[in-house]
Amino acid sequence: MHKFYLLLIAISIITLSACSNQERQWTSIVAIDGSKPITRHEAAMAKVGDKIYLLGGRGTKPTSIYDTKQGRWTQGATPPIEIHHFQPVVYDDKIYVIGAYTGGWPTETPVDSILIYHPNIDQWSIGDAIPQSRRRGAAGAIIYNDKIYLAGGIKNGHIGDHKKWLDSYDPTTGEWIQLQDAPRARDHFSAVVIDDKLYLAAGRNTENGDNPFGNTIGEVDVYDLKKKHWNTLPNPIPTKRAGNAAIAYQSELVILGGESDTQEMAHREVEALNTLNYEWRSLPPMITGRHGTGVVVHRGDMMIASGCGKRGGEPELDLMEVFQ
Repeated sequence: MHKFYLLLIAISIITLSACSNQERQWTSIVAIDGSKPITRHEAAMAKVGDKIYLLGGRGTKPTSIYDTKQGRWTQGATPPIEIHHFQPVVYDDKIYVIGAYTGGWPTETPVDSILIYHPNIDQWSIGDAIPQSRRRGAAGAIIYNDKIYLAGGIKNGHIGDHKKWLDSYDPTTGEWIQLQDAPRARDHFSAVVIDDKLYLAAGRNTENGDNPFGNTIGEVDVYDLKKKHWNTLPNPIPTKRAGNAAIAYQSELVILGGESDTQEMAHREVEALNTLNYEWRSLPPMITGRHGTGVVVHRGDMMIASGCGKRGGEPELDLMEVFQ
């Protein structure tokens, strides 16, 4: 009898080992009712509760809402103005848009105020004004200890004036503080916070010249939010690109998709930085390369939707996929 149970245990261990060694892949998500999000790029993605929100993008577009329990898309409120090139921040179950652009390429202008989407009532509101001297778009934004941090960005559309700036904003008091500049300027990227550290990876210094997709950045800059100082990691990102999504996933910094001057199609690459030893590894590539959108984690799965399938502005996508 004991031998039988030992055999069952051995079989279970072998089965679990085989399953754990299988490489996870990206799979497509199709809504049960055939619904799809509005196509958009230079947009953003955020999660509040069990719902995922696609916001902004070029043109003035309604919010797309994916209910993870029901498995379907619905349409939400339209922002008061066109907003694009921003990274959303979720605070107090509201989505803050800070450091966005409005207007058309290549002379987009920074939005002068913080916009707030309220998922519980499906409404937008206008928040505090952003100090005029610190306005920019295509910046990275994170939340840490109830403060929003805004890093990098570019002031003059896609023409120039990229910034090394780092600022903090307190949503409860409206206080805006200028912090120490980053080691280098970058725009068209997403920032990530892991274990009291702010990570800036990928992106570029955008210029509207002969090679607008060039000037991509390999270095990874890290700001210690407790000690309040910057350093640059020894290992650059393997695949330089901008317009990428980024997220903290199981203590790794994960960079997804993007665009560059090395290929016409948007990047499918997914690369993860171990924040303990600073080594990079490659994860399975996405099914569809894309740039100009965001990524969320829901119940341990990375989910990405929307964006653009080639560098530049088209085709805009309505596709969603998950790494589970």
